[in-house]
Amino acid sequence: MTTMRMIAAVAAAVLVPSLAAAQSIDWKKVDAALGKTASVSGEVHRYGLPRSDLHVTLDGVPIKPSLALGGWVAFAPMHGEAMVMGDLVLLDTETTPVMSKLLNSGLEITAIHNHLLRAQPATFYMHVAGHGDPEKMAAAIHEALSTGSKTPFEPPATTASAAPALDLDTAKLDEIMHAKGTATGGVYQFGIPRRDAATEGGMAVSAAMGGANAINFQPTGNGNAAITGDFLVTGDEVNPLIRALRDGDIEVTAIHSHMLDEQPRMFFIHFWANDDALKLARGVRAALDRTAVAQN
Repeated sequence: MTTMRMIAAVAAAVLVPSLAAAQSIDWKKVDAALGKTASVSGEVHRYGLPRSDLHVTLDGVPIKPSLALGGWVAFAPMHGEAMVMGDLVLLDTETTPVMSKLLNSGLEITAIHNHLLRAQPATFYMHVAGHGDPEKMAAAIHEALSTGSKTPFEPPATTASAAPALDLDTAKLDEIMHAKGTATGGVYQFGIPRRDAATEGGMAVSAAMGGANAINFQPTGNGNAAITGDFLVTGDEVNPLIRALRDGDIEVTAIHSHMLDEQPRMFFIHFWANDDALKLARGVRAALDRTAVAQN
């Protein structure tokens, strides 16, 4: 389905009560088709696709999947069908095979780009979108990733031991960031929404659908952390934000779009640094304050 047709379908779906749409989808079948179990936020079903099979390093730092290798797809119910958006983490050799499979299934590619610089091996990020039968779209995504990449679908092996405590002053990070972070896979993560969500085809792009600032801290010892993620900004906010990041000695690694038809037009700013975690948090917060971010 073309982007314009997808938008028309989405816009039409706004007229139908979303609860009825949600109830008409058998999410267990969608789970089975994708080979994953979703995390549910409101009506959004989000599936994590971390590249735990990859061993990526940047400036000597081993990158945990939760820091920068966390692919995902998310489905939102729409008139008995669903809209899907996602971000797939791929090697260069995997990009074309996965793209071809997705296009052949009727899904759309909305962006391909880097997030990091100097990482070995280099990873790329493919954004996908579509509207239709969620079970069929989930099966198409599973087939594309299974045949075109080595993206794992089996859950990682777990041990009985508790997750180790993060070597970070998380209470102080929360205070500086004006938000409450979450420890996931050895990384301390913040998801900070904008004051007003962007819309795609008349529907709000929620945080679960990729519509929030994502800030990740991975401990590197002695109170230091490697940080990366992305800021979600309008065009007039791009340069004020990147100037603030550079003032905080934070490297800007990518500036690009993720979607095709959102309103207002949004840009995603990716970044990297490895330094004192509290210093970096102050730099990140100063950058956020240059944008229309939601205030707690």
